[in-house]
Amino acid sequence: MTTLSRRSFTAAAGAIAATTAFTPQMSFAASDLRTLGKSSLKVSAVGIGCNNFGGRMDAAATKLVVEKALDLGVNLFDTAESYGQGLSEEFLGAALGKRRKEAVIATKCSLGTRAKVMEACEKSLKRLGTDYIDLYQIHRPDPSATTEETLRALDELVKQGKVRFIGHSNYNGAQTAEAAKLSADNKLTSYISAQNHYSLLTRDIENDLVPACEANGVGILPYFPLESGMLTGKYKRGEKPAEGTRLATWSKNPGAAERFMNDDKLTKVEKLQAIADKNGSTLLQMAFGWLLSKPYIGSVIAGATKPEQVESNVAAAAWRPNAQVNAEIDKITKTA
Repeated sequence: MTTLSRRSFTAAAGAIAATTAFTPQMSFAASDLRTLGKSSLKVSAVGIGCNNFGGRMDAAATKLVVEKALDLGVNLFDTAESYGQGLSEEFLGAALGKRRKEAVIATKCSLGTRAKVMEACEKSLKRLGTDYIDLYQIHRPDPSATTEETLRALDELVKQGKVRFIGHSNYNGAQTAEAAKLSADNKLTSYISAQNHYSLLTRDIENDLVPACEANGVGILPYFPLESGMLTGKYKRGEKPAEGTRLATWSKNPGAAERFMNDDKLTKVEKLQAIADKNGSTLLQMAFGWLLSKPYIGSVIAGATKPEQVESNVAAAAWRPNAQVNAEIDKITKTA
């Protein structure tokens, strides 16, 4: 893809959008910000998942992706203390450098006891080279800590000015509702976001988490929105994943790749591809546009190993499915 300025890139995406049966959001730009939940935090419709930083990507490759994202108006960068064994945070912080204030840094801690939360936050701040984290998330429920203990620790970090907002990841609806009630009853900082696996192919959260989030003003940040590449169209039935792709790497571990590349998902992808072809669109546009048509979605977090992938994701996010396409999608992927 030819490198474009933010203005010309947005104009080109809008012009192409007008040629299909999809309903484009003509005012869309990567720099258009969406409110995350009931908070005042504004995030770009496209976010960068930083799981590859420090793993499949070195510091130089990370910098190229981060700079391209910022240049296109993407401001959300989602990492975690566990990504790259801490290198993801280090590489992200170094890549942002003097442009730190243009970014919304979201990171995660793995454990929820007070001591672990406080310790993890200090280490993340140091690795990121910043004195505050925009969105600090609990990576998953911690059975060794009560919800209230975790909330009190996070509330303390907010009051200290080290964290601006808090979120959770991999919670279910009941856990989300419980946390909201505890925050209200005890006047503690409340969660503003839920980060869960959600895509055209994985819609389980619609029956449980989504209602709880909508009831409590919590925005949703989908991870694996492209199902590790399945919704980019690059994986085909009967073909081995190309070397260097994520699923090629995972296929070396029994069962890992099958989580995404299995017969059921391949069948659904083929049917979705047929809808896209019929409407002059792509799977990538469908994957982003469908998610962003949901009012409870804050930003769609997708990994990128090259600047060109950031450009493609931003362009795809300009699309929205019309009512007919939505109905066809539901017939294929809606969870009972």
